[in-house]
Amino acid sequence: MDTLSSMLIFANLLLLFSTFCNTADTLTLSQSLSDGGTRTLVSKDGSFELGFFSPGSSRNRYVGIWYKNIPIRTVVWVANRKNPINDSSGFLMIDNTGNFVLVSNNNSTVVWSSNLTKAAQSGMGELLDSGNLCLRDEKDADSGIYLWQSFDYPSDTLLPGMKLGWDLRTGLDRRLSAWKSPDDPSPGDFTWGTQLQINP
Repeated sequence: MDTLSSMLIFANLLLLFSTFCNTADTLTLSQSLSDGGTRTLVSKDGSFELGFFSPGSSRNRYVGIWYKNIPIRTVVWVANRKNPINDSSGFLMIDNTGNFVLVSNNNSTVVWSSNLTKAAQSGMGELLDSGNLCLRDEKDADSGIYLWQSFDYPSDTLLPGMKLGWDLRTGLDRRLSAWKSPDDPSPGDFTWGTQLQINP
């Protein structure tokens, strides 16, 4: 009887440990997310999840962020919306320059990148409770300084804390753009944002 109880306790601990190992809110240089793998990023409060998905009836693969606790997957951001992967060979990782990089075909094709102009010494990605995917230098992990953030590159969803319009310091034009269709998250015909008007 004691052996059976010990085995059940061990099995439960193993299950708990494997669940813990497969859900984290950060991605470091030594880690990656693979399409078809069990690991995703989940915000600390459990509201948002980042991973690979296929929208609607499409077979194309994308990296996106969605609400974790809504039964019907509601995607709020897509990394490679203009460049889908047509198989399950994708990997999301942080490269040696500190950039998020999405690669396919055994690391031979870069599908999407965060395109940092200044290399980070040790890049770390984090999915925040707001749904914002951030990239920062590990040495600045608690500073709130982001080298890159998904909130600067919105898809079709405005989340609390997100800003739209021109960032005059960086030159970014942050605007929402509709999906082309429920099966295709590439930018559609409709956008929403602000227009920079220079008066004479």
